[in-house]
Amino acid sequence: MSSPAIETLPDAAAWAEAAAARLAAALTEGVAAEGRAIFAGAGGSTPSPIYAQLAEADLDWSKVTATLVDERYVPETSPESNAALMKRTLLTGPAAIARFLPLYAPSVTVDRAAAEASKALAAAGARLDAVLLGMGEDGHICSMFPESPTLKTLLTPDLKPAVYGVPPGRDGMAPPQERLSINLPYLISARRVVLALTGARKRAVFEREAAGDPRIHPIAAMIAAKVPLEVLWTEAV
Repeated sequence: MSSPAIETLPDAAAWAEAAAARLAAALTEGVAAEGRAIFAGAGGSTPSPIYAQLAEADLDWSKVTATLVDERYVPETSPESNAALMKRTLLTGPAAIARFLPLYAPSVTVDRAAAEASKALAAAGARLDAVLLGMGEDGHICSMFPESPTLKTLLTPDLKPAVYGVPPGRDGMAPPQERLSINLPYLISARRVVLALTGARKRAVFEREAAGDPRIHPIAAMIAAKVPLEVLWTEAV
């Protein structure tokens, strides 16, 4: 499978605006087609300017459910919480009336929390309408980390869409703490998936990962599974 074209934007503002516009269009399509739409977004610092733009989008936010593609197994009071980040940056202004569906729950185990999140997401709708992904410098997307014992399961394309618990890495490998992550089938069935990248290093990592083994490289797995992937990149960091 050929790698998707990388769309280059001239600066950070144009990059954030382009990503937000594509995500808003997919949510609008979802609301028109199904009477509701689901957005799933990444954590970390990269998506914040995109969320700020998306929060102002002219769409019916009362019919939108917002969730995460992955989460650290921590409560929202933690500075590591992706849920807290999304609430600060996306669920403000017009978007404040959207429903938020967390992946984290204070369950006995991370796997039990994952099962609860899977059930809640399935009840919210059959597919994700708009997905915003980031990528780590090790090539991970969502919480699909190299060498993780859950990687093979997360990248299996013919399973049901679901949320899985991810254990901490061993011997200093990432991630440093337990996490929750959606699996590849959620991306396969999505209406639109935007991968937002910044900087020359991330572009080089993407190009390397795209040529990798889809059994162990998440970017290659998305391409092989024909995820509706759109890659937006700017050199600005």
